[in-house]
Amino acid sequence: MFTGLIAATGEVKEALANAGDMQLLIEASELADNGIAIGDSISVNGVCLTVIEQIGNTLRFDVSRESLVHTLIGDWEQGTMVNLELALTPETRLGGHFVSGHVDGIATLKKLDKDARSWRLLFEAPAILAKYIARKGSVTLDGISLTVNSVEGRKFDVNIVPHTWHETNLENKSIGDTVHIEVDLIARYLERLLTASEPPITTELLSKNGFV
Repeated sequence: MFTGLIAATGEVKEALANAGDMQLLIEASELADNGIAIGDSISVNGVCLTVIEQIGNTLRFDVSRESLVHTLIGDWEQGTMVNLELALTPETRLGGHFVSGHVDGIATLKKLDKDARSWRLLFEAPAILAKYIARKGSVTLDGISLTVNSVEGRKFDVNIVPHTWHETNLENKSIGDTVHIEVDLIARYLERLLTASEPPITTELLSKNGFV
């Protein structure tokens, strides 16, 4: 579990195919002295990966075929910059929101505008995920916890303050680039509770019982 508050950026040093899946070697000099242990979870551009080896300032991860299918990791190459966050602990300040590190899909950057000292970014989400994105709700993009400004259909925009812009890999993004998206956990679980109930909670049922 993570908060979506990026601790550091890292650089992919190796992305090696390995018997159908992949191993990643990432330089993480800003995190290397944080007492990372083999088996620890780290968010890498929003993907929860397990440390299998530490060599000085670099960390090695296995990436499963499942993760390769549902993320952009297969496109990473030497030099790719990634956002990093250590897993949440009981003592951690929860400044962002609860982030699982389980990527839901890929969003595309459609527009990028300067907004005073900040930046306003417009993204397009997959149709299947758009229903989970709400104005002033939370969304995770490449591991970054962000607040949604507005939503129109599949498109939504977020504001990036100068600190986040310079301390993450967002300043390297251009129109047309893609990012990992994870929708709010609460929205996913709420939908499951509503649709799995017997009988299902529908507008008709709510109206019949005087709720609408």
